[in-house]
Amino acid sequence: MAGRLSIYHPPGIIALKENPFGKDVANLELFRALARHGGFEAVDILSAKPGDAAQLRSSLLGDDRTPTQIGSASILNSELPLRAGALLRGQPDLYELAWMRRRAVGDRGYSLLGLLHTLAPPFIRQIIANAHLGPLHPWDALICTSPSVRDAVTTMLSEWGDYLAERTGGRPPALPALPIVPLGVDAPAMAALADRPEVRARRRAELGLADDDVMVLWVGRLSFFEKAFPQPMFRALQRAAQIIGKTLHFVMAGWFPTEADRGRYENAARLTAPDVKIQFVNGNDRELLGEVWASGDVFLSLVDNIQETFGITPIEAMAAGLPVVVSDWDGYRFTVRHGAEGFLIPTLLGPAGGLGPTMIARHVMEMESYQSYVGTVAQFTAVHVGRAAEALAELIRSPELRRRMGQAGRARAADTFDWPVVVGQYRALIEEMAAIRAAAPDVATRLRANPVKDDPYAAFAGFATRSAALDTPLSVPPGVTPQDVLDTREVELDQAFGYWRASLEECAEVVRKLAAREAMTLRDVVLAFPPDRRRLIELGVMWLAKQGFVDWPT
Repeated sequence: MAGRLSIYHPPGIIALKENPFGKDVANLELFRALARHGGFEAVDILSAKPGDAAQLRSSLLGDDRTPTQIGSASILNSELPLRAGALLRGQPDLYELAWMRRRAVGDRGYSLLGLLHTLAPPFIRQIIANAHLGPLHPWDALICTSPSVRDAVTTMLSEWGDYLAERTGGRPPALPALPIVPLGVDAPAMAALADRPEVRARRRAELGLADDDVMVLWVGRLSFFEKAFPQPMFRALQRAAQIIGKTLHFVMAGWFPTEADRGRYENAARLTAPDVKIQFVNGNDRELLGEVWASGDVFLSLVDNIQETFGITPIEAMAAGLPVVVSDWDGYRFTVRHGAEGFLIPTLLGPAGGLGPTMIARHVMEMESYQSYVGTVAQFTAVHVGRAAEALAELIRSPELRRRMGQAGRARAADTFDWPVVVGQYRALIEEMAAIRAAAPDVATRLRANPVKDDPYAAFAGFATRSAALDTPLSVPPGVTPQDVLDTREVELDQAFGYWRASLEECAEVVRKLAAREAMTLRDVVLAFPPDRRRLIELGVMWLAKQGFVDWPT
């Protein structure tokens, strides 16, 4: 084992809430995989409020005996990413982290790695575009989970760079790297979950399936506005049932955003697929979900939403040994090979230059919600119902085809998307970024801090009569004693934000030194205390001045 890894995870606690979003599940599994399979000596979780290291170890490693140390620290601790050489974030927002790096250790101190989960929300697109505005470099990376994601981000950043060049009369800033690294699955665990004949028989019986019935399965959020409208799937199953002349079973494992959405799905199922037995099961019940994976025969996911960029469930289905029928859509196109592990169903996006600009404008101007915006785009995005019906019918007719495609999917999941394989790509990326950073020339920087979010005592210096400086003369007004300082302990407002200044005892000592003329300037006062206390002493003096315990020339 060698090396360290720093991960910025703002909550400080690694756990899933009920009805989790895909990005949260993906980040949790990625962080666990890096801790278990990365071969790192230590993984440090940096956050705004550092969590309990024991809890983090339990969340990341469970009962795993790997010797990797799990640490917890403040994101303001730049020493840890400096030692690691890389700081990973499960989001694309690297702007503030880049400025923090510059201020603390310089642009070449370490590499910043951000992960892209979605490209659809305008505020996320602006966050990604900020890669052009912050001090990011070719040794930093925005990790794309599929070629479709990289192509879309490349186009957006290229056009944004051209705009900045046009606006300033300069040239587009350098881009961070845009590597493709997929998300992963625990392939052996999924295979073991699926390969339980007794569980399969019991669960299928409880769902009302006979031995020779074919169960088609969906897993994921049951959200028509952020995942997929279900009607194309219902209609494709209805047509497949008519083609083969038998009733089909479709189990949708997931969770509805609201109970009203359940009613909408049930209404659509009843009216568009009368010959299909459609059941909804709770995807938040992990034990039940595992039993459903063991019970399925074909996986179906006709995603039509721009919110989706990768899609982990088709890979889980492949790892479970199920043939897949999925839309030919962004990440699905990358993970599933048509005719090998399943079928890619053609999709048709609406025409550019029509009402699309009005759709995005209504959302950006807060006339419609994000969910309404992406739901609208999805409602007018087509997935070929006829092709999906043909693919389903072909698989339902042929147990041999299901077996062959299921085996191919399981092999692909193990060879390409198993977590140790994906983590190896992360380690290779970190090493590649380190090599680029080491070979790069020093960065000429005039500004160490972000001018928009600079030191408030510098940004607002013009507000005051003068600013304190190290050569500012100090004195104690007549009658003020060190005891006066200590007596403020009972004044609650005097203790507000006290963690930013020296202790009351230290402040009392400052008054004593000034009264005894052992110190004459702010510099004299500061240098009279240990180095690790001097910044706090500075603000301690300012607090003393605020209370009238210290004077300065006016």
